[in-house]
Parts: sequence; structure tokens; C-alpha cells
Amino acid sequence: MNVTRFSEAPAYYPANHFQMGCVRLQGHEAGPADTLWLGVSTLEPGGHTTSDASAVEKHYVVLEGEVTVVTDDGETVLRKHDSCRLAPGEARALKNASAAIAVILLAMPYPSKAPKAGEAQAAVSTR
Repeated sequence: MNVTRFSEAPAYYPANHFQMGCVRLQGHEAGPADTLWLGVSTLEPGGHTTSDASAVEKHYVVLEGEVTVVTDDGETVLRKHDSCRLAPGEARALKNASAAIAVILLAMPYPSKAPKAGEAQAAVSTR
């Protein structure tokens, strides 16, 4: 078991995130993880990201406050315990348009790796 105390979660600094604090709870520098990593972002009032897409899906859960998610399809305001999934390649921007701090949980898989020699056959036979 790998335990990460929130007070000791390592900070990370993603590009194009403004007035935000980001920490990792599991995976990457927070400890071992095989398939996904978890992070928490705190958005100050006015905090935001630029519109960007990633090669893997993202899942967000709002823990506190309100976060507006902007995609090519429009804007959606997520409130406490609301969640959304963004598909691989789906551009998104986040913003906190409220006067209160917002906190959002991020769950994101690691990019898939090409199978090593001999693993491709095993993967096919287990489907």
C-alpha cells in the first residue's frame, strides 16, 4: 500500500495553469501506480487553464466550489461532487469564475505503452 498524506503530497507545475496549485496524490512522484495517477488542483478565484487536449482521457470530480469546463461543445459548470470525463484528444479549458476557491480531483491514465516482444500475443489471447 502506498499512502500519500494530503499535507505531504508533492506539488507539480503543469504548463498553462494559472492561479492554481496542483499536487499529486498517487502515481508519478507521489508513488507507484501501474495504470493511472491522481491529482488535486486548487483554483483560486479567476484561476484557469488554457484550452488543451491530451492523448488520454481525463476524469474530473469537483470536491469544493464550482469549476467551469469549456470544450468545443460549450461550457458546463460543475459543482461539488459533479464529475466529467474528457475523451482522448478532446480539448478543454478549466476556469473558476466564482469568488470562492474551487478544488478538483483529476484521475488520468498513463499513456499506453507498446507491448514488449512476446506480450502482444499474450494480450490477444486474454481478450
